[in-house]
Amino acid sequence: MKNTIPFLMLLMATFLLVSCKNEKKEKAALYPEIKKSPEEVALALGKEIFDGKGMCYSCHKPNQKVIGPSVADIAKIYKEKGASITDFLTEKSGPIVEPTQYSVMKTNFAITKNLPEDELKALETYILSFSK
Repeated sequence: MKNTIPFLMLLMATFLLVSCKNEKKEKAALYPEIKKSPEEVALALGKEIFDGKGMCYSCHKPNQKVIGPSVADIAKIYKEKGASITDFLTEKSGPIVEPTQYSVMKTNFAITKNLPEDELKALETYILSFSK
């Protein structure tokens, strides 16, 4: 009987460890964002803003000039010049991609100037991802 008690305790401890591991796997499957890196989270948020409340999608397409330059062109130029997209979107710097379209873009600053800093950075991360 004395030998049985330690064995049962060891068996119970093993069972608890295994069940906890399974619970973590289940949570990871239910919440895949748990596995995302900070850059993946920023890209997802940036895309959400670009396609949503930022209204960027209405004038900019990934690889095609519509009203404004393509996102790929914007990313390429900003990366080459080491310029800040967030500064442009908050009117801290002037246009460098297509200065002639500045008056059209200027109407959107009412939206972009009011975005929180983390959303602006995420939007910049998303746009710059098109330069790869």
